[in-house]
Amino acid sequence: MSRPRSQAEYLARLVPPSVAGINRRSLLAGAAGTGALLGTGLLAGCGDDSDSGGSSKDVSLGSNQSDPKPKEVLVKVTDGFKTASGVQVAVNTVDHNTFQENINNYLQGKPDDVFTWFAGYRMRFFAQKGLAGDVSDVWGKISGYSDAFKKASTGDDGKQYFVPASYYPWAVFYRKSVWQQHGYQVPTTLDQFTALGEQMKKDGLTPIAFADKDGWPAMGTFDILNLRINGYQFHVDLMAGKEAWTSDKVKKVFDTWAGLLPLHQPDSLGRTWQEAAQSLQQKKSGMYLLGLFVGQQFTNEEQSDLDFFTFPEIDPSIGAKALDAPIDGYMMARKPKNEDNARKLMEYFGGKTAGDITVKSDPTTLVANTSADTSGYTALQKKAAELVGSATEIAQFLDRDTRPDFASTVMIPAIQQFIKNPKDIGGLTSSIENQKKSIFTD
Repeated sequence: MSRPRSQAEYLARLVPPSVAGINRRSLLAGAAGTGALLGTGLLAGCGDDSDSGGSSKDVSLGSNQSDPKPKEVLVKVTDGFKTASGVQVAVNTVDHNTFQENINNYLQGKPDDVFTWFAGYRMRFFAQKGLAGDVSDVWGKISGYSDAFKKASTGDDGKQYFVPASYYPWAVFYRKSVWQQHGYQVPTTLDQFTALGEQMKKDGLTPIAFADKDGWPAMGTFDILNLRINGYQFHVDLMAGKEAWTSDKVKKVFDTWAGLLPLHQPDSLGRTWQEAAQSLQQKKSGMYLLGLFVGQQFTNEEQSDLDFFTFPEIDPSIGAKALDAPIDGYMMARKPKNEDNARKLMEYFGGKTAGDITVKSDPTTLVANTSADTSGYTALQKKAAELVGSATEIAQFLDRDTRPDFASTVMIPAIQQFIKNPKDIGGLTSSIENQKKSIFTD
């Protein structure tokens, strides 16, 4: 199923079929792109209308970890849980974007006992809607988390609904060997960044690898420009619907971005983030603004050639200390079939052992639990952890810091329209504001 094309379609998906007077199959059949969903395992967790069932030795996990490396890591972590508890984990893996775009239907059906998700507004949104289970008791059994991680796992009612597993900063990545070859220096201002991009073009490189086929990667560019131009508080208030998209502050963000677009890889709407990362890996692009997971497209031997810097300062009064550093983890269904095993799995995910397995298996992420053995971190991971630790403010990412319907139905098409036509900023921001008002006042 495709992302909702309108607010009405999104809200329709939030209404349980029993209330709407239609059955779930009819709702799915009437939506656009249903065939894309039927080809996945997503409905497997939704299709059973019985409250019973499931072996006492089993627990089900709905996973968006469809890329090879994270999928491999999750297998190792769940194997560790089976060894420790004797409980088998049935993992239902779905394409990452499909999982996100259909999470509402998934949670209102019969979801898996536990599912992968994110911290931030989107976690609180589903907790507030009663679509997730309270795991405050699990938090009473785990340790190794800072107050910030616990806060990021807490709903508006003060209860915990999320267990963090990993996190990663967004930054500008590059290959050290390419920069050494051309004598490039890390820019600290926007002017230096732009001049560097122009020099890369002269040297035959695409300055900035770029992709937005999946709708979310370009959000990171908006985030960092807004954080640098208007500061953290304005950014989070804008995401919460408290600031106007028609303000001069927002227009300045898009205007600045428009000035940088010529440095970006063209035809981005037809390219996945993996393909853009491969242009960096193949030394065809000089830089790439993305999360630490960009390293998934590099071989183990190439990892040591990967480095990054935080996006440079634009306004000296604001500085360059704020960044996106999303937290990934797990939530529990509101009514899991095997609740005891679901809570055991959540506790395991939040423990030292799961963190240790992740560190050993994936050099492209950071573990959230501070009791995990991080002595095996690569130089890049250590630098990433230091970057997050030195940040004055941390955002979760646009589609996690705002309402999911606003991110999906408004911001994805708006940003993609901007990329296609960056000249009509006034019309773009007016359209966003008008749609925002109807969504945030419902």
